[in-house]
Amino acid sequence: MEQQMNHPKVVVGLDVGAETFSAAALRTAGEAVEMKGSFENTPEGFDAFAVWMKEYRITKEKSAVCLEATGVYGEALCYDLISRGYRVAVESPLKVKRAFAASAHKNDTVDARQIAEYGHRFYDELQWWSPPSEVMEQVQMLLSAREQFVTQRTANINALKTMQRKVIKTVTGMKAYEQAIKQLSENIEEIEREMKRLMKEDDSFHRLIKTLTSTPGIGLLLATNLAVTTNGFLRTSNHKRIASYAGISPIEHTSGTSVYRRPRSRSFGPPRMRKLLYLAAMSVSTHNPEFRRYYLRKVAEGKSKKLVLNNISNKLLKVVCALVRTETEYIPNYRSVNPILLKSA
Repeated sequence: MEQQMNHPKVVVGLDVGAETFSAAALRTAGEAVEMKGSFENTPEGFDAFAVWMKEYRITKEKSAVCLEATGVYGEALCYDLISRGYRVAVESPLKVKRAFAASAHKNDTVDARQIAEYGHRFYDELQWWSPPSEVMEQVQMLLSAREQFVTQRTANINALKTMQRKVIKTVTGMKAYEQAIKQLSENIEEIEREMKRLMKEDDSFHRLIKTLTSTPGIGLLLATNLAVTTNGFLRTSNHKRIASYAGISPIEHTSGTSVYRRPRSRSFGPPRMRKLLYLAAMSVSTHNPEFRRYYLRKVAEGKSKKLVLNNISNKLLKVVCALVRTETEYIPNYRSVNPILLKSA
């Protein structure tokens, strides 16, 4: 569920780096109250930050902390803040950057103040952070490792094919590539087995994956990617937000009668999820009768095939989010009925 909270009296912006982080506290947008140059990005630095908050009477009940998504750099800090009872919002750096005009000054304290001001101005749109479950974290790490191994295996396969086409060959080189490919394939299989084991041991995660994979075209890999990206759909179950994050949401670009471009996706966001959604759309447009009819109808209307597949990807996300919200599995050939018509009947 997406959290709805009252606007706090103080928003604290944090600019987080690998070694340190800076803080700025604002009571009203556009007016800095307190700023701190640098804290160590360590448990001792987190304690020092908590002391600084107490010194300026910034309580957890009347404040919120906002920071940009910096991957592992801010992860430990988020866990610490949540454990202390603070509300924490993690925002896209691109969204924060676009909220302000270009400035000649660029340093950590300026960035921290901008993040705090962003938190004030766009408080109702903030993405509230909550720690994922242990199984969700483990599956996410396994997915990242699997993606790296798949990339390495593909590179080795291509290199082996190139070597095999050479007129003068080296048996040692080809054997080395074959052994590397075999080892990478075994690593991928082991990761997939571990992912399945983790899912079976966690009932709620298992039910979620079962719901997702009941949708046509949604396999285990795409289902797990959707689950970890949305933190089990606790972060959001809005299909439009997920589509926008994945970079498959068409963006309009028109102005008056002179400026017109066809709506197109910006292709931002995680490429792995975008690729899996595209493959799922290709699968259902070929094998699922309902999606196949839609695909052929739109292509006959003159729509490009890539556009239609992108539309199908969005439709799949819409179906998935509806199933998650209603906690039901996909029903083939289901048709919704207007409740008013049912009453009249």
